Amino acid sequence: MCANYCSPASYRRRASFRSASKTDHDQEQSRQCRHLRDIFGDPFRPISALPTWLTVDVIELARTIYDERAFDRLPELADALEQAGCTHADLLAHLCQPEEHVRGCWAVDLLLGEE
Repeated sequence: MCANYCSPASYRRRASFRSASKTDHDQEQSRQCRHLRDIFGDPFRPISALPTWLTVDVIELARTIYDERAFDRLPELADALEQAGCTHADLLAHLCQPEEHVRGCWAVDLLLGEE
């Protein structure tokens, strides 16, 4: 029994499993960190929406994105914000990120007045 458990082949299989597990764990941890950044943003650089940015087009588009989970339309929201006079680089950059966004995205919530 011990010879089987301690054989070089058995050791390689266990090491390979641990390596795959570590990789999966790292990928999952990375995904969760991205989601947390998407939800909370940068707590050290808070952003407030100026009333001039909150045009009917911006609010309607943000509401549609939120309700339909249409996060692929966030670049459109960035364009609408720019047309409304927004020049906040962090906000616009976040909306144009190709990474996965989730419901509760801080930028959409900011524009909708959600907490």
